[in-house]
Amino acid sequence: MKATDLDLLRDVRDPQLQPGGELVAYVVASMDVEADETTSRIHVLDLATGEDRVFTGGPNDASPRWSPDGSQLAFLRAVTREDKPQLAVLPSDGGEARVVTELPLGVTACSWVPDGLRLVVTAAQWRTDVAELDDDARAKHPRRILDRNFRADGAGWIHDRKTLLWLVELDADEAAEPTPLTPRDVDVAGASVSPDGSSVLFLAAIDEKKELEPGHRLWRVSLEGGEPEEVAGRGFWQELTATADGGALLCGLADAYAWPAPPALHVLDADGALAQMAPELDRDVHGGPTPVPVDGGVLVLVEDHGAVHLRRLTADGDTVLVGGAQVVTGFSAAPDESRVVYTATHPTDPGELWLLEDGEPRVLTDHNAALRELLLPVEHFTFERDGVEIDAWAVLPPGDGPVPLLLNIHGGPTAQYGHGFFDEFQVEAGAGYAVVGCNPRGSSGRGRSWASAVVGAWTDEDSVDMLDLRAAVDAMLERHPRIDAQRLGIMGGSYGGYATARILARDDRFSSAIIERGLLSWPSFAGTSDIGAYFDRMFLDRGMPDDVDAQWAASPVRTAMRITTPTLVLHSLEDHRCPPEQAYQLFSVLRRAGVESEMLLFPDEGHELSRSGSPLHRRQRFDAVLDWHARYLSPAS
Repeated sequence: MKATDLDLLRDVRDPQLQPGGELVAYVVASMDVEADETTSRIHVLDLATGEDRVFTGGPNDASPRWSPDGSQLAFLRAVTREDKPQLAVLPSDGGEARVVTELPLGVTACSWVPDGLRLVVTAAQWRTDVAELDDDARAKHPRRILDRNFRADGAGWIHDRKTLLWLVELDADEAAEPTPLTPRDVDVAGASVSPDGSSVLFLAAIDEKKELEPGHRLWRVSLEGGEPEEVAGRGFWQELTATADGGALLCGLADAYAWPAPPALHVLDADGALAQMAPELDRDVHGGPTPVPVDGGVLVLVEDHGAVHLRRLTADGDTVLVGGAQVVTGFSAAPDESRVVYTATHPTDPGELWLLEDGEPRVLTDHNAALRELLLPVEHFTFERDGVEIDAWAVLPPGDGPVPLLLNIHGGPTAQYGHGFFDEFQVEAGAGYAVVGCNPRGSSGRGRSWASAVVGAWTDEDSVDMLDLRAAVDAMLERHPRIDAQRLGIMGGSYGGYATARILARDDRFSSAIIERGLLSWPSFAGTSDIGAYFDRMFLDRGMPDDVDAQWAASPVRTAMRITTPTLVLHSLEDHRCPPEQAYQLFSVLRRAGVESEMLLFPDEGHELSRSGSPLHRRQRFDAVLDWHARYLSPAS
């Protein structure tokens, strides 16, 4: 695979099974690098006939949701690429879609009310002091900041807006005038309509600590209007589903500061009692995107040793429905679990739509056939360090000749490499490099003690994760004699950039390095990152301003004068998770130290450039990565 093959990649996601019917709606997104455009359209597949048709014309259609009776499909549509997404509705047998909202900042999510006549949508609203300004005047207006949450990665400047819930009626012929359900000074983070249609549960931080503490509380508001009532206290909640008994299913952590402990499934009953389901399951549980109640329990996604499985959780334990060496990315199920549709990816398969019926999985689509033909085999292996086995994945270029090695380090650190398709490994191996990535301690997918092993450890000169990562290089050299030990490269993004900078200051065997979107100075990160108010307390077990010495001790900028490896510092100018000032600081130190170094900054991109940036920037990033390593590692052609 080459960077120019990004045009062949199809992102197959968000499967939705029609209630009581035979249809499956799902999204297929693709890139046109030369035009620098991403297109997403909704497909509908008929399970009875196997017919798969493009159901919407795009160019940006997403989030399909069937009406309760299956007769209509709601989705989000941006009529042109410059427009904000709005709510649209289309009959299940096709026809012209009707756009039913005209909200100035667009719609980000939608849910049907059980009556099939209304929907609840999530959409931002301008703050009153800028609402009447046009776009040009608003851009020139001074930015009046009222609390610390004034920027968010992926959303940019959010100081002048709040995200509300709105009720949309469908009986109008023209665009509906939505009714706000939540106060205009409240930011909603997630919502679920109750099965009886009387209310909606939502996540929001409505208290005096909202700007300085992580997590959200759970609230309920009537669809008839009125003041929200608190249902559950602050937790690190990520997904929710309202249940028929008046309670809720919540994925996350009851203690907002328990992260990086694995998120779990919690059941909230109608009386407000909260209990963890399957507490013995020491793995990361996600809703995908919400936990789904079925007759036999609750369906969720579970991370486990680099895989993501579909499991059914009950009070008595859990059952794997879709397992093996793959990553399930989304699913939808009939209430009796007779049919489950899901999307899944494998190391050599970018993803397709699947059906689980009578216990047998069956692939339904073939969108990524052309790209699959280009992919190299991926090797999963384990190596041992300090008495534990560490999972690793490697891709080698064809042939027997000597090759340089690239150590890739994932972000997080509470994330995982694994049994899913990863374009970076394939492109790097396609350019002639042996590639390895592993899940050191601090990663997800291995339970609480594994994920929390790095908490408080980064003030140490050699923390446990740094040693695990360096051991992956030793394991590859021993495992594959064709790797040239004199041509070693290292790179990583976010936490991976943090780890790369720390390793370079302690290990000079690398000949080339790329530090991407890294956290590089804890004291300034605390003030400039959108998560800076609490991230240090989660991972350093320290906080500003009292523990500035510990913050500085854990900062790669402090030890960067020791680095001798030629280093490219790569960052995005709209990154609000690890702001670009982090890159500026490191680059300045490298230049002072006389290190061969450059800095490459991408405009109009955030923290997710490598995964969801513009097609052109994604290819330019690949070109820059390969060019930099080629200067110092000279891979075989």
